[in-house]
This record gives sequence, C-alpha cells and structure tokens, in this order.
Amino acid sequence: MKLLLGIETSCDDTSLAIYDLDHNELKWHKSFSQEFIMAKWGGVVPEIAARNHVEKLTHLFQSALSSNDIQSSDFNYIAVTSLPGLLGPLLTGMNLAKSLSLINQTPIIPVNHLYAHLEAIHLTESISYPYLGLLVSGGHSSFFIVKSSQDFEYLGGTIDDAAGEAFDKGGKLIGLEYPSGKIIDDLAKDGDKSRYEFPIGLKAQDTCNLSYSGLKTALRVFLDKNPGIEKSNELSNVAASYQEAIVEALKLKTKKALKISGKLPIVVGGGVACNSRLREVLTKNFQDVHFVSPQFCTDNAAMIANYGRLNLDLAISYPQSLELDAQSRYSKSL
Repeated sequence: MKLLLGIETSCDDTSLAIYDLDHNELKWHKSFSQEFIMAKWGGVVPEIAARNHVEKLTHLFQSALSSNDIQSSDFNYIAVTSLPGLLGPLLTGMNLAKSLSLINQTPIIPVNHLYAHLEAIHLTESISYPYLGLLVSGGHSSFFIVKSSQDFEYLGGTIDDAAGEAFDKGGKLIGLEYPSGKIIDDLAKDGDKSRYEFPIGLKAQDTCNLSYSGLKTALRVFLDKNPGIEKSNELSNVAASYQEAIVEALKLKTKKALKISGKLPIVVGGGVACNSRLREVLTKNFQDVHFVSPQFCTDNAAMIANYGRLNLDLAISYPQSLELDAQSRYSKSL
C-alpha cells in the first residue's frame, strides 16, 4: 500500500492527513484549530502559533500512526506546505517533513497551499481543466485560470486586505469575537442587507483586483457617526450591509474575470467560501459554480495531501529536501 502524508501549518491550523495512493482515497485526516487561543489576541500571533504547532504536531503524528497501525517508514511521499504563510509556523511543518525525509529517505512534495485550496475541489468532485479559480481566505483573495494542477495563471486579487481580513477587522470594530466571519454571516441572516450602503473598492476599475481597506475605513467612520449602534437592534442590519459589500465586490470581479477567461467552470475555495451569502450570490449569478466542501475550505492537510497526490512528479529527495526553508523564506507570496 502506497501512502502519502500531508502536513499543513501555514498559519494557525495544525493538520495532518494520510492519502491512500493505491485506492485513491483520503484515509485519515485530523486538525487542531488555534482559534480559541488567538481569540485572546484578536488575531494570529505567529510566535504563539508556531509554538502550538510544535506541541500539537507530535500528538497528531502519533495519532496518525497508531490509528492506522503504521510506522513512519511506511510513507512513500510527504506533501508539506512550503509557501506562502507565516515563517515560524511554516518551518514547524517543514521541519517535521525534513526529519522524516532524513530518517526514512522519503521524498517530499513542497506545496503552495493557495493552489491546494482550489484543487481541493477534487476531493469531492471531478472538475475538468481549465477552470476559473476564486480563492477567498483570511489572507488571500485571488483569481486564477487553472489550466492544470501545476499551471495557474494569476488574473488579479486584493491589493490590500483580503475578504477574510475584511470580515475579521470589521467584526473587531463592531465588538465581535475573533474570528468574526461566521458570526457576521449568522447575524446577517436576520438583517436587512440594503439598510446601509458601504463602498465597493475598485468598482469602476476594469480589472480583477480587489480592495477592502476602504470598506473597513468606511465602517469605522459609520460607527463614529452612529455611536452605540453596534450595541443596538441595528447590529444585524449593519452586519448584513457590511457583508453585502464584501460579497458584491467578489461578484463584480468574478464577472471581470470571466470576461478574461471566457466561459469556464468556476471553483471557489478558501475559508470565506463557507460564507452562506457568497454561495447564494455566486450560484444565482453564474452558471457552473463549484464550491470546495466546507470541511476542506479552511487550512487543512487533506488539501495538501490531495495536491501532493496530483503532483507526485514534483517530489524531491533527501538531501534536496533540506533546502525547503528557502522556498518559504525567499519566495514571493501571491
């Protein structure tokens, strides 16, 4: 039996997965989220995240071996997130991968986890290339024409805050806990999305670029002019209106992207792809839209293992695997 180990530690989610290459199926997958830890700080603290990765990786790896009755030497490949991400957290996952490679001479497949987010659609659906990929997460909002598992043409994306950041920073302004995306989504279901008007960044620009920093500023100005509104019965209306501006920007720029790409299937991945209003709007306004399953939307090792099994030819062997640090430290993130 050929097994592939997936490792994801790019931010604050510690995750491992095992993919059975012979039977082409996800065999095992577990994650540990640090959301409740980071809530105290109102966001991700890289040093704290890295230390927790070190602690949790040991337990997850032992669980992976014992649950599947295997040894570390039974892995034929190791797929690990090498970029982009926070340097400290990235290094914890890569150090595990390099240690296993050193001990067992196991080839490593370095993975760009942005690509893995979109390709995670293949965990549940069969989508043909090419497709238009929309990645919406806490740190990235980008459009790609995906021509193959290794050929991603970048069309445009955020020039400042990503969609996920807009949710979290907006939530912080109105006094919500971190992370705020799911809370705003839930509040918005009981609100009037047309009650207040918030700006859509780069609306008139005929590109696929996005901007959410102005939206965040507009919310702060709105709150200053309406003191206490976030503690009133209007909170759901504010949340719905704010969310609508985020979603409308993505809808508008998806139309721009389709003008460039032509008629293609649309794949939406990343943490914000779980947002119910985004799913509703894109499904209503576009044909042939596919969303990554919610269980694989946030950072996870299943998508890393999946990307690895699609790209076995990218595997590098020890001692080349010991140079993985350079990909994270010096490569330019999208």
